Amino acid sequence: MKIAQNIGSRNAIAVGPIRLDGAAMLAPMSGVSDLGMRRAARRFGAALAYSEMVAAETYLDGDTEASMRAEGEGVSPHAVQLVGREPKAMAETARRVESAGAAIIDLNMGCPARRVSGALAGAALMRDLDYAERVISAVVDAASVPVTLKMRLGWDAATINAPELAKRAERAGVRMVTVHGRTRAQFYDGRADWSAARAVVEAVSVPVIVNGDCAGAEDARAMLAQSGAPGVMIGRAAVGAPWLVGAVSRALAEGGPLRPPPVEERRAAAIEHLDWLLTKLGSRAGLRHARKHLAAYAEAVAAPASLRREQVTTDDPECARTLLGQAFDGETLEDAA
Repeated sequence: MKIAQNIGSRNAIAVGPIRLDGAAMLAPMSGVSDLGMRRAARRFGAALAYSEMVAAETYLDGDTEASMRAEGEGVSPHAVQLVGREPKAMAETARRVESAGAAIIDLNMGCPARRVSGALAGAALMRDLDYAERVISAVVDAASVPVTLKMRLGWDAATINAPELAKRAERAGVRMVTVHGRTRAQFYDGRADWSAARAVVEAVSVPVIVNGDCAGAEDARAMLAQSGAPGVMIGRAAVGAPWLVGAVSRALAEGGPLRPPPVEERRAAAIEHLDWLLTKLGSRAGLRHARKHLAAYAEAVAAPASLRREQVTTDDPECARTLLGQAFDGETLEDAA
């Protein structure tokens, strides 16, 4: 039993020359994993915190939002995820984000969103592995930092080709692969199939990370046991709880239950996240962007419904800040465990 509990501590995960200090990572989430959230996740012990996906051609056009998504001040190692289809644009974007400080570049071949796959990017690249390999090779050749790849099991149940894409990616020079345990056709329906990632683990020698539906330490242990992977990636469960990724990483390394940080540390991190958004985007835009985070923070600590409603409707940044602090007042360490 002790061996199973410590499954995440057997060997440090190496992304090329970069050795990670844990086995749980924060997933790239469009519109969610902004720099404020990534800073909090990394401070609480996430082994890696990926940026929101950065659209290559939009970034090259000088788009302000795309540039902001690629920022990484205060996060080390700084990992930027790119999405796109044109090899030249992806390669040039990789060069630029590396020169701006990226230590790891991730390629998105798993996003199921129609606006992405409809442009034949994201998960749509899994429908043409020859072309996907061209994109991978272009980025690997352009970057001097490690390149990683995030994908799904396949486009649909009839085309489960993640092991083949992983093998091609490894040959092209990719240093780590993450597999979400669903096909594109599933979007986020049903449960992620963690055991299906085992075929990818067995197909390559680079680290394989399993992703999808990880809500805590027990899920993470099951994911590693079923897949044989050395690490997990956590997405939606960390929204409103950026501390969760580090707590899962520690639980995997040490065994035992999930141990959240003290309430005051989590409160301070949430307020710091809000303050970063307000400073970075300005009061109006910052508060508008923050609402999804405010709602998630309040829900995570089971704040009263009346407080949650006021929190997501107020136009006063100082009021939002006060309410966010108050949301944690009724929570105890036991409530969050």
